[in-house]
Amino acid sequence: MSDLRVIVVGVGALGRHHARILSGMPGVKLVAVAEPREEIGKPIAEQLKTRWVPNGLDLIDDIDAASIVVPTTLHGDIAGEFLANGIPVLVEKPLADSVDEAQRLVSLAETNKAVLQVGHIERFNPAMIAARKACGIPKYIRAERVSPFPFRSTDIGVVHDLLIHDIDLVLDLVRSPVRHVQAFGIQVVSNHEDIVNARLFFENGAIADLTASRVNPDARRGLQVWSPLGCVNIDLQAREVTSYSPSEALRYGRSPLELAGDPGADIEQLKADIFGRFIEVNSEPVAEGDALTAELQEFVDCVRNQTKPGCSGHEALEALKVAELILQSIASHNWGQSGNMAAAA
Repeated sequence: MSDLRVIVVGVGALGRHHARILSGMPGVKLVAVAEPREEIGKPIAEQLKTRWVPNGLDLIDDIDAASIVVPTTLHGDIAGEFLANGIPVLVEKPLADSVDEAQRLVSLAETNKAVLQVGHIERFNPAMIAARKACGIPKYIRAERVSPFPFRSTDIGVVHDLLIHDIDLVLDLVRSPVRHVQAFGIQVVSNHEDIVNARLFFENGAIADLTASRVNPDARRGLQVWSPLGCVNIDLQAREVTSYSPSEALRYGRSPLELAGDPGADIEQLKADIFGRFIEVNSEPVAEGDALTAELQEFVDCVRNQTKPGCSGHEALEALKVAELILQSIASHNWGQSGNMAAAA
């Protein structure tokens, strides 16, 4: 089987890692890196022993697939050209800067029978993979994703920059249409919303609270998922998963409240016994592995086998639709005061 000929378009802070991984992947030939800034693209091409071109579309007849890692506002134009020519693409998240543009990309992929995968990388986080079975059918999810200001992706707000990750994860876990959205957000240092809190109400009754900030002193990202199975804490940054579930003593024996009513009951001991005796605490095993490598490997496999990726254009489009509802809710929020406490749509 001949090597899959791939180009990486955009080798900035993230794209250079796409190029590095693909250049060393078995069965893949990194034909070139495309980057309009020669001072950035050319050294990376030389380091990876490949070719530098300012415009990836110039090599459209010489490649089998493309990884698109450019600013979100350029996704529609660049990815659209490749898809229009039947070239499979992996597009970094979010799929596009608007629902209409995302729908156009999905339609182009379908019309030209080209694989369209979207880089919602948290799906490949080993902690998320380890947690899925323990999550059951979620009833309530709380997600938090905060970080210091990154001084990149300033062409979009925190909804498309950070919150989109958790929108995608929550939609994938709940598997039910969103019925209603409540949200508010504020600008702090950029021309878009920098802090957002959103509550999603699903048709099946599930509720999710999502918080994202890119002006936080430290970085944290994780989810807490409640289901009939219990509760699962997923630390996506530390890659740790802890599950809490009712023990047999709680399910089939007397409850702690009943025991507390007994004459001479040791309340302090009952408090200490809540976690362990009544609620089982388990650390789920989390495998080693690099999420970006796994994501790129899935893309390569999907292109070779003409299979659908886990996060195709359709899934990414649904996440964008919810993001749009959140932005609309933010824009409609009345703070009752002047100033910058309203997101720029």
